[in-house]
Amino acid sequence: VQLQASGGGSVQAGGSLRLSCAASGRTFGYTMGWFRQAPGKEREFVAAIGWSGGSTYYANSVKGRFTVSRDNAKNTVYLQMNNLRPEDTAIYYCAAQLVGSEYYSGSQYGYWGQGTLVTVSS
Repeated sequence: VQLQASGGGSVQAGGSLRLSCAASGRTFGYTMGWFRQAPGKEREFVAAIGWSGGSTYYANSVKGRFTVSRDNAKNTVYLQMNNLRPEDTAIYYCAAQLVGSEYYSGSQYGYWGQGTLVTVSS
């Protein structure tokens, strides 16, 4: 499985961005996750979505502002980010795991994209 994240950019606080993660290879049954890493900080879980799209999970810090979705016909996962804050500034990574457990733990994901930078200015 290969993952390609895109859609990052620079926005002002309160703005919106939509990240995309295009997957290639065998992706049937994979849970997809979004993680982020800010400068000088550890990587943290942002959101995840199960294969069918019926199960979604969010970090408390983004709940109500971010929405994760997927289009399996296009092998693409999205992260709609609204009401962005300066503390959302980070490199955002998409990841894939087949097991579907501990969706919040990066160690459970076997495949990672290259990351896309999101910068939010105040």
